[in-house]
Amino acid sequence: MDYRIVFFDVDGTLTHHENGRISDNTKEAIKALKNKGLRVVAATGRPLSMCNEIRKLGVDTFITANGAYVKHNQEVLHKVPMDKSIIREVVEFSYVENNGLSFFTEDFSMNGIKDKKILAALSETLSLNDYPTINKHIYNQEVYLMCLYATDETVKKYIHKFPHLTFSRWHPFILNVLQEEVSKSLAIKKVLQYFDIDKSEAIAFGDGGNDIDMLELVGLGIAMGNGNEQLKAVADFVTKESSEDGIDYALRKCGII
Repeated sequence: MDYRIVFFDVDGTLTHHENGRISDNTKEAIKALKNKGLRVVAATGRPLSMCNEIRKLGVDTFITANGAYVKHNQEVLHKVPMDKSIIREVVEFSYVENNGLSFFTEDFSMNGIKDKKILAALSETLSLNDYPTINKHIYNQEVYLMCLYATDETVKKYIHKFPHLTFSRWHPFILNVLQEEVSKSLAIKKVLQYFDIDKSEAIAFGDGGNDIDMLELVGLGIAMGNGNEQLKAVADFVTKESSEDGIDYALRKCGII
């Protein structure tokens, strides 16, 4: 199979799952893909503002906010803005229940609730070591995704309060708060359509629960060795850990570079 495009999750996939760095071997692997004429796309839970390091690798197409906002150079290919009144209602309830909420515009901010579990989740999913900015004007902006930081028991209250919303867990302590469907696979379909590429000609790398649908969609789905077991179960190939240059290993093992 001649593959034409590769989608990479960022945190724990492109980056070392413990220190957050991108290794030289991974950078060279990305360069080798581009030299062979393959398109390289970041497919991440990060907002666009946190993708500058990836941009430096020569990547110009970004699926961000778990699929809610997609941009190629300066062109927006896909976005799922949330209703401002819904955002206000969920934010107000989060203050009553004392739960963390994060907001994805092109930037990233939160509601100001602090908890050690939130900080640990931010570190695990976005390689952040501190809380982002508190945005008091979030109702005036176009928000593409909200994430709730909560246990299953707490989420029951939100499901009861907001039956018209979907709360989709992708991390032990984080859920997407959705007004309509958001996923990496849906965003990938938009990108493939834009470039006129078939899904069978696509490769995807990931490590987390929000990557499962992405690996299931493409022609070759590769799970990192540090990935979760559900993801590995649907992968076509399980490579080494991100700390062991798993991307470079898989691309060479599969004869891509």
